[in-house]
Amino acid sequence: MTTDALDRLRADIVEVGRRLWVRGFVASNDGNISVRIAPDRLLVTPSNVSKGFMSPDMMVVTDLDGRLISGAPGRKPSSEILMHLVAYRQRPDVNAVVHAHPALATGFAVAGFPLDRAILAEVITTLGAIPIADYGTPSTTELADSVAPYVKAHDGLLLANHGALALGQDLFAAYYKMETIEHFAKISLVARLLGREHLISREEVDRLQALRGKYGIAAPAPICPDPAPAEVSAADPSCQVVVAPHAPGERLVADTSIAGGAGRISVGTDGEIRLTYAQLTELIDEAVRQLAGATHD
Repeated sequence: MTTDALDRLRADIVEVGRRLWVRGFVASNDGNISVRIAPDRLLVTPSNVSKGFMSPDMMVVTDLDGRLISGAPGRKPSSEILMHLVAYRQRPDVNAVVHAHPALATGFAVAGFPLDRAILAEVITTLGAIPIADYGTPSTTELADSVAPYVKAHDGLLLANHGALALGQDLFAAYYKMETIEHFAKISLVARLLGREHLISREEVDRLQALRGKYGIAAPAPICPDPAPAEVSAADPSCQVVVAPHAPGERLVADTSIAGGAGRISVGTDGEIRLTYAQLTELIDEAVRQLAGATHD
């Protein structure tokens, strides 16, 4: 890589970091950014620096084992580079990784809700599903190991109780995917607060997936058929699991939830009521309170 090209990438990392900070996707020294500059070399943000106040000379170069190759005195790569290395090793098509803590997407990660419901056509076409990787202690191999299975099939994912990760063919592609993840989380939250999410039908999801090829959108894995193959799992994902009910002849599926004291309770198309553990616990507590009140009366 020429000196001019490397300087351009240093400046681009600074710009991506500034955008993350301005949009509130990071706070303090949160987040990290990297880009591939050679088959075995990465340009990485340094540790202990706010992403909104970086300069090009701060960047460091590492190998694919995370070892420091070059950098200004006192600078070392982000402590979470292990998570980036997993993506580069498993995905030759990935040339950039962005990790941040966007508030709403991270809220979904903390609550344990993946962004995998078919509610936005543009997300289905570009990212597909955004799953949640199991919790792992930050800056350790534990976090890298939890991410490893998911990067095979996804360009965007949530990190349980931590944040989000976006992969791309270049720096800005990875950054824009981070924007999309947070935008998806915001719209999903608003829809849920308003009381309903109308889902895109499975048949429409299939049509949207077909548009990927038409518009040259590269995806690491196709969207799974419904039901997903039994062999599809977090340990070995061969496709992306998207929640989209079958509705032949329909583009959107009517709301399939009812209001309940523990939030909106899901009702399947087969009429079966499905509760989360938290909803079930709240319903039981409410029943106990009512029984106790009746006894006192």
